Amino acid sequence: MSRSLTIPLAVLALVSLTLAGCGRKGDLDVPGTAAVDQNNANKKAAPVEDRPFVLDPLL
Repeated sequence: MSRSLTIPLAVLALVSLTLAGCGRKGDLDVPGTAAVDQNNANKKAAPVEDRPFVLDPLL
């Protein structure tokens, strides 16, 4: 592979891996639990304040 093609591919791979790690953390869905049960479980926990993020308007 020529050097002129290696550098752009390496940059593309780096950008792809960086973007793949982006996201917001949240609770995982428990398999087999009804939505009503999940809502009841969430009411018991103290609410967490949603903190705004710079890129939120893009989502």
